[in-house]
Amino acid sequence: MGIAADFVLIILAGLLGGILAQYLRLPLLLGYVAAGVLVGPHTAGPTVVQVRDIELLAEIGVALLLFSLGLEISFRDLGPVKRVALLGGPLQIVLVGGITAAAPQAWLGMTGVEAAWLGAMVSLSSTMVVLKTLSATGMTATLASRVMVGLLVVQDLAVIPMLAVLPQLNDLENAGPKVAKAVLVAAVVLAGTYVVGTRVLPVALKWVISWGSRELFLVSVVAVGIGVGYAMHAAGLSFALGAFVAGIILSESEFSHQALSDVVPLRDVFGLLFFVSVGMLFDPGYLVANAGRIVIVVVLILVMKAVVIGGSTWLFGYVNLAPWIVGMGLSQIGEFSFVLARAGLSSGSLSKGTYDLALTATVLTMAVSPILAGLAPKVGNWARRRVAAKVVADPYCVMAENHVIVAGYGRSGRGAVEELIARGEAVVIVEGDYVRFADVKGVDSILGDVTSAEIQHAARIEKAKALILTMPNETGVERAMEQARRLRPGVKVVARAVNAVHAEKLMAMGADAVIQPEREGGVALARAAITS
Repeated sequence: MGIAADFVLIILAGLLGGILAQYLRLPLLLGYVAAGVLVGPHTAGPTVVQVRDIELLAEIGVALLLFSLGLEISFRDLGPVKRVALLGGPLQIVLVGGITAAAPQAWLGMTGVEAAWLGAMVSLSSTMVVLKTLSATGMTATLASRVMVGLLVVQDLAVIPMLAVLPQLNDLENAGPKVAKAVLVAAVVLAGTYVVGTRVLPVALKWVISWGSRELFLVSVVAVGIGVGYAMHAAGLSFALGAFVAGIILSESEFSHQALSDVVPLRDVFGLLFFVSVGMLFDPGYLVANAGRIVIVVVLILVMKAVVIGGSTWLFGYVNLAPWIVGMGLSQIGEFSFVLARAGLSSGSLSKGTYDLALTATVLTMAVSPILAGLAPKVGNWARRRVAAKVVADPYCVMAENHVIVAGYGRSGRGAVEELIARGEAVVIVEGDYVRFADVKGVDSILGDVTSAEIQHAARIEKAKALILTMPNETGVERAMEQARRLRPGVKVVARAVNAVHAEKLMAMGADAVIQPEREGGVALARAAITS
């Protein structure tokens, strides 16, 4: 069956790896990477035969994954972190790349050109790993996560000049004209992509969706992603980067949510394929033969990136837990390092030994990244206690006690907050929508999804006297109450019900009080009408 048999083997191995990871309460992507090691060419047992074909297929998978990730990014959401992204992003790339490039020349004996390539690869973090980890932990709406996404966008866009400049380092005497030409081509392609994406594609997609065929709309959306990717590839840039840019451009259109909803199943399947293919590239034999050096390199990379990125975040005014979460969350090496590594190897800029070292370090840092991200809040709290750091109010972490948490800052939430403040109560607001969150003034507040354990921890549910759930969302209210009961069984929960059936369900779940705003309003109107 050729590649079809390999694809079946990958899906089955990925399924088993995912089940094992789920059973061990680990991120699914670790199971996928482990499955790739088992079916790869470097281990015994069932083996993928058409490795090169699978790698090519995985490149399409990377493009679709980054296209969907681009669709999830809204420049409106990145508005609050544009300063740290636009200034701190380049600063972090230069610092991490420079430190990494300097070390190998002195310790590993690399040439200056190889060290520059390695520095560029290490300076990039993994958009896919980070966003998958944030999604799995329910932290996609926090301000810390938006800082991470802002830095990731800058890093991903930095691949364009990297691919233009790095191949010219072997011929510095004639590099000027070649670099200028590459940069000009990249600028023209990006400008053309922006014009087509903002002027032509919305009209074309509106025309397609007017036919009422969801299948044709899905095909059109996928064609946009891989079509722009291919255009970038034809211009000498990255296929995957082109798809990512296409997703970012489409994310600002009215079709972004429908497009993302339709692409998600493909994203998940091809995400599995990508991470399994990453595991297939991993050579346990190389790891065993160079274990000591690799472990030292990986640890140094993780620590150095965490310190540099966390420190940069702190310099731009983000305090308390945010620098720890951002620094440790972005400490891995990213998927675009594979693109750079292959470009460096094919151009003769990288030796096979450097290529294997970079590849192994990338796989290992990706694998441990979700674990480090989960430890970040705990490490941050431990470090702050050790140094008796002064706690400064920020939009991620508050230090209130005996307070009332109000989830949702719509009309009901605002009314509840005003009444609580008038009665002298301490209040912490949790709001997932940035527009409403930005309206909060003079009250401790957290940007995030209240159904997440991390967000409830940040709101100090363990020290709260009550939790008020005002969201007009049945599932969200129920999940938030269940999570609160797990974290603090005795906390008083007052919930908003959508209707009478929902009210009965909430009471059965253990809510202390349930309010139906429409019914309560009707009762108040009736009383006012008959009161003399």
